[in-house]
Amino acid sequence: MRDDSNLTLYIVAGIILAHFLIGFIYLIYKMNKKNDD
Repeated sequence: MRDDSNLTLYIVAGIILAHFLIGFIYLIYKMNKKNDD
C-alpha cells in the first residue's frame, strides 16, 4: 500500500522538474530572440 504514495511523490517531483526545465528553456529562447533583434 505504501508504493501508491511513493508513485504520487515521483509524479509530483517529475511535474515540478519538467516545469523548471520548460521554463528555463523558454527563458533562454526568449533571451536569444531578443539578442538577435
